[in-house]
Formats: sequence, structure tokens, C-alpha cells
Amino acid sequence: MPSFDIVSEIDQVEVRNALDQTNKEVGTRFDFKGSDARLELADKVLTVFADDEFKLGQVRDVLTAKLAKRGVDVRCLDLGKPEKVSGNKLKQAVTVKTGVEAALAKKIQQLLKDSKLKVQASIQGDTVRVSGAKKDTLQDAIALVRKSVTDFPLQFQNFRD
Repeated sequence: MPSFDIVSEIDQVEVRNALDQTNKEVGTRFDFKGSDARLELADKVLTVFADDEFKLGQVRDVLTAKLAKRGVDVRCLDLGKPEKVSGNKLKQAVTVKTGVEAALAKKIQQLLKDSKLKVQASIQGDTVRVSGAKKDTLQDAIALVRKSVTDFPLQFQNFRD
């Protein structure tokens, strides 16, 4: 029985490279001279440090540009609320989301069930496995999920015949 997996994975090496490029650009830009603007990575959480709200936004813009240039989908970023560190300095946590969350997995499962396609969707941890009798119905399911879920980056992997 043919099947495939719906996953959401981010290449951590590319995220690290984009982080390094962002820190390098922020360190050399004239408008950041003398400021404490930088990025740090711990697990899957990027922390943006800046002197004020404007510079915080500028560092985020540079980061999203570098991530997009490296092929990392910026829809996987979950921006936290900026918080004061000391004086006027701010920090903001940016979480890199990986895996299909339970709510989104249930939404995909319900979407496939309501579509009347002859496929079965099962949630397996942070992936959704879709199986069906024919390849054509699976391809229709992929097209339906791509069209319906636009706010989160999804990949379709592990296609088995």
C-alpha cells in the first residue's frame, strides 16, 4: 500500500550559517557601530540582542534575509515578545519550530477525511503518515494539503510504493 509522510524539518546547519552571516554583517554595518546587537543560538532558540526596538527589528530583518537566501523557510520562526535586559537593552527569543504540532496534525487529518479522498492519515509523533490504494490519490492528497496549509512549512517525504 503506497504511503508518504508529512513532516516539517529545518536544516540546522543552514540556520547556523545564517546566524553566523547575520552576526558578521551586524558587526560590520555602520549603523550598528558601538551597539551590542548580536544573535545567539541555544538548542533551537535564537536570541536576538539589541540596544533598542529599531535595532532589534533591523537584526531580525537581516536574519530573515539570510535565512531566505539559504533556503530556510522563515515561516518556521516563532517570534517571542521583546523583553528588557538592562537599561535600554532588549532581547527577543526566536524559536525555530520543527515537526508537525498536534493541532496542525489533527487539522491535516480532518482535512483529508473531509475531502472524500480514499486515503488514511495517521499521526505518528511529529509526522503525519498518509496511505492509500493508488499513487494518484496520494498525489491529490499532497496537492490538497499544499493548497490548504499555507501558514506552516511542510515537506512530503518517504514516498513508498
